[in-house]
Amino acid sequence: MTPLAAVYAALFYVAFAVLVVGVALKVRSYASTPAPLKIPTTPAPTTRGGVVLRMAREVCFFESLFRSSLWTWVFGWTFHAALLLVLLRHLRYVQQPVWAAIALVQPLGTYAGFAMVAGLAGLWARRFLVDRVRYVSTPSDHLHLALLLAIGLSGLAMRFVARTDVIAVKAYLLGLMHFEIGPLPADPLLLLHLTLVATLMLVFPISKLLHAPGLFFSPTRHQADDAREHRHLAAWAAALERK
Repeated sequence: MTPLAAVYAALFYVAFAVLVVGVALKVRSYASTPAPLKIPTTPAPTTRGGVVLRMAREVCFFESLFRSSLWTWVFGWTFHAALLLVLLRHLRYVQQPVWAAIALVQPLGTYAGFAMVAGLAGLWARRFLVDRVRYVSTPSDHLHLALLLAIGLSGLAMRFVARTDVIAVKAYLLGLMHFEIGPLPADPLLLLHLTLVATLMLVFPISKLLHAPGLFFSPTRHQADDAREHRHLAAWAAALERK
């Protein structure tokens, strides 16, 4: 075990713990936050089945974003769809043997990196070129986009410019899953990429990037428009009424 491998092992163990615990705490906070008002964004479905269908369209196709801003939808949906393919492609580094479905997605995941970078570039350009978006943008918004873009570009560089020993990288990551620290290639581009990924894992629970699970707890999305048919009471209000 080299000092370099030990340092990055510690970094990823800490980053993974922060990511899991931080997201879990946030989700618990979202779930325990009372929703005393009936506030679904209209037009809204009037049944629970309609709510499920609406949430599915929102998660898969960003329906509300499509209706509000077509260009933002193009860049945002492209980035998220490409990111999903990239993440699926990277699963091969922590699987032995690799699942058949993950093996099939490898060619798509390779070139999805370009779509991911293009989507991020469009979203970042929007924060400079659109007046109302530039006005509400904060330094953290730019830093998050810069971090994601740097991860994408460094990953593409390792794939198409300066290749690294992916077999050794996979062996190292598989070892970490079993708490066995093996050798890690001292490739500067690889180390940069891993550092950026670990940084993203550390900041994810305390950033706006946490909108992913937050969507499922938004009363404007998960409530049915049935205020005329059923009285809406938050859990704490219902408990007081029973007293």
